[in-house]
Amino acid sequence: MKTLAVLSAALSLLALASAGSDAEDTSHITLPSTFRPPQVFKNANLVHVVSVEKNYVKENINVLIENVDKAAQDEYFLPFTADQMSRLGGIEVRDRKDPEVGPFEVQAVEFDPESDIQYYRIRLPAPLKPGGQQTLGISYYLLKAYSPLPASINQDEAQFLAYSFSAYAPSAYTTTKQKTEVKFPSSNIPDYTKLPGSGGANSFPQKQGSKLTYGPFDETPAGATEPITVRFEFTKPLNHVAELERDIEVSHWGGNVAFEERYTLYHRGANLSTLFNRVKWAQQQYYNPNTYALKELRFPLRVGSVDPYYTDVIGNVSTSRFRSNKREALLEIKPRYPVFGGWRYPFTIGWNSDAKNFLRKLSGGSYILNVPFLEGPKQPEGTEYEHIQVRVILPEGAENVKFFTDIPPSSITETSVHIHKTYLDTIGRTALTIKARNLVDDFRDRELIVSYDYSLASALRKPLVVFVSMLGVFVTAWLLGAVEVKFSSKK
Repeated sequence: MKTLAVLSAALSLLALASAGSDAEDTSHITLPSTFRPPQVFKNANLVHVVSVEKNYVKENINVLIENVDKAAQDEYFLPFTADQMSRLGGIEVRDRKDPEVGPFEVQAVEFDPESDIQYYRIRLPAPLKPGGQQTLGISYYLLKAYSPLPASINQDEAQFLAYSFSAYAPSAYTTTKQKTEVKFPSSNIPDYTKLPGSGGANSFPQKQGSKLTYGPFDETPAGATEPITVRFEFTKPLNHVAELERDIEVSHWGGNVAFEERYTLYHRGANLSTLFNRVKWAQQQYYNPNTYALKELRFPLRVGSVDPYYTDVIGNVSTSRFRSNKREALLEIKPRYPVFGGWRYPFTIGWNSDAKNFLRKLSGGSYILNVPFLEGPKQPEGTEYEHIQVRVILPEGAENVKFFTDIPPSSITETSVHIHKTYLDTIGRTALTIKARNLVDDFRDRELIVSYDYSLASALRKPLVVFVSMLGVFVTAWLLGAVEVKFSSKK
C-alpha cells in the first residue's frame, strides 16, 4: 500500500509547476478598487461554530447557499476585516454533502488596501445553476485572538481570557436563517454579552454546560454584524510560536534525513503581577495543581527517530526525556524555567531518521521525498504558529525540483529553490524553501512531497572531489618529503 501511495503521489507531482514559482501569484487575485461582491447568492441556512477551547480560535461555517441570479455562478466571496486578515490562516472549504471531494480553490482578493473589509474568493468546482443549492463547509483559524482579563495575575491565580467577535457569521450575502454556537474549554464563563431573543427565547444566548448558543436569528442583510464579548477561564498556557525555522537535510550517502527546528516561543497569557517566586513554585508542584505556566512540551516524532538533542541560547538542556520503541518515538522537554505570560523562550531541537522512512527511488534517477510539513509539540491547549519557514536541503546536484503539500495554499506566502553551501561542497546543495504563516497544530503531519532528479554523476561528484583532494594532499606531502633540505659544506 505504501508503494502504491508513493507512486500515485509521484504521478501527481509530474503535473505540478516548478517549486521556483512564486506562491503569492497563485494565492492572491487583484480586482478593481470599486469591487463589491455581486448579490448572486443568498444563504438559505447557516450554522456558525466558534471554538475557543484551545489557545487559538477555530471557526466553522456550515452554510446552504442558493443561486438567486439568472445565470450560473461559481464565485462565492467571504468577507473579513483587515485585522482579521492579518491573523487568519488555514482556510479550507469543502462540500459538506460530499467530503471526499478535495478542498475548493480559495484565494485572497486584493482590491483596495485602504478598505477595512477584505475578501476571500471561493471557487465552486462546478457553476451552480439558477435556483441551485450547495452546502459549503468553511473552516479557518484566528491567531492572537484573546486578551487576558485581568491582564496581570499572581502565579497561583486562575487565568481568564476575553474574546470579541460578531454573533452573525461574516457574509457578503443576505442570510435567511442562522445561529452561532460558542464552545469553551470549561463551563466557567463568568461574563458574556446578552442579546434580545426571538421566537420562543426571551434572550440570547442559551447556556448548556460549556456551550453558548446565539440564535436562531431572522433574516440579516449582507455585511451585518452584532458585536459580542465572552470571558472565560483558561487554565493552560497560550503557546504562540512567533517564528519556526524547520530544516530537513537529506543525505543519500549517509542514508539519513536530519531534522532541526528552531523555535521563538512566547506565552501570550496574563502577565505576573508580582515577581516570580521559585520557592512557592516548587512547593506548589508537589501537589501538581493546574497552572497557566508552560512547564513542558511533548513532541511525537516518527517511529524510528534517533539521536534527539535539545538546546537553548545557553547551551544543551538536560531536562528532556526520549522514549522510542516500535510503536512510538516521543521527545519530552522541560524549559529551564516555567514560562509565564509575556515571557519568551527560544530553543532548538533536532533528531535523525533513516532515509528509507521518507525517501523512495523512482525509475531512472528520480527520487521522491515524503515528510511532514509541520510537526512540533502536541499539547492539550494547542500551539499556534505565526511565521513558518521549511527548508528542504537536497543532495548536491539535485535538479528539476517540484513539490506538493496539502497545507492550505492561502497560508503559503513564498517558495524558492536556491543553493545552500556547506562543507566539502563543490557547487553547493540544492535547497527548497517554503514560507507560510498563521498555521496551528491541527496541521501537524500534513504532507510535504518533494520530487527531484539526482544523476549518478552528481552522486559521485563529492566522493571523487574528496578522493582527488586527499590524493593531492598525499602527493604534495610525498614531494615535499623527497626534497632534501640541508647545508652543504665547502672544502
